[in-house]
Amino acid sequence: MKNLNSIVMDNGSGTIKAGFAGDSQPCTVFPTTIGCLRHASVSPGMNLKDQYIGSEVIENKDILSIHYPIEHGIVTNWDDMEKIWHHTFYNKLRIAPEEHPFLLTEAPLNPKANREKMAQVLFEHFNVPALYVAIQPVLTFYASGRIAGIVLEIGDGVSATVPIFQGYAVPNAISRLDLAGRDLTDWMARLLAERGYSFTSTAQREIVRDMKEKLGYVALDFQDELSEASHSKDIEKNYELPDGQKIKIGNERFR
Repeated sequence: MKNLNSIVMDNGSGTIKAGFAGDSQPCTVFPTTIGCLRHASVSPGMNLKDQYIGSEVIENKDILSIHYPIEHGIVTNWDDMEKIWHHTFYNKLRIAPEEHPFLLTEAPLNPKANREKMAQVLFEHFNVPALYVAIQPVLTFYASGRIAGIVLEIGDGVSATVPIFQGYAVPNAISRLDLAGRDLTDWMARLLAERGYSFTSTAQREIVRDMKEKLGYVALDFQDELSEASHSKDIEKNYELPDGQKIKIGNERFR
């Protein structure tokens, strides 16, 4: 008898999480990225693939042109998205998608066309037998065992507040803002540029993202922290770049 366990897949702008329904955690979590070789930067004879997906992109970012197929919760490149799903099913989960029902997530208030295309690709290209698409904050709420409340979700591409009543989202009361983690990464890169540090390529932005996640924080009193940073170096932290160079990060940590 075939294993008909449902597959749960959270398609985030920043990361993909996938696993089997009923498990306590995902089987795989990796960046929603795809990288192609910048051929001019590759030496002949190097044993390299033409394309990398997920964590492999981060490991080889110096020789790759990096693409993000999901922007602000919306798939903008379906060819790349299909390749990432293929990688998820066959390389990470090691399953035959035609043998499992699927639960997929999407951001609140996404365009109907995005959901329709998602269903089309999964049914026509991967032959999934059944598909249900749900918005991410509602599933988060289900996990808490409650049926009424408000979920505030801040991801890599979308921030949203979603009121939930009797287990269902209230569509007219949902508030969505296309300002999230990736925008904070871009802002930190801009602040660093003011000090003469240039992080312009997609590969270099991954360095800034890592810097943000390791050193960034939310100031409880912004003006007080800003004043203290101007008079003291206690807030400064060193960050080592891939080439071994160290740079000091000061008030950029919370600005």
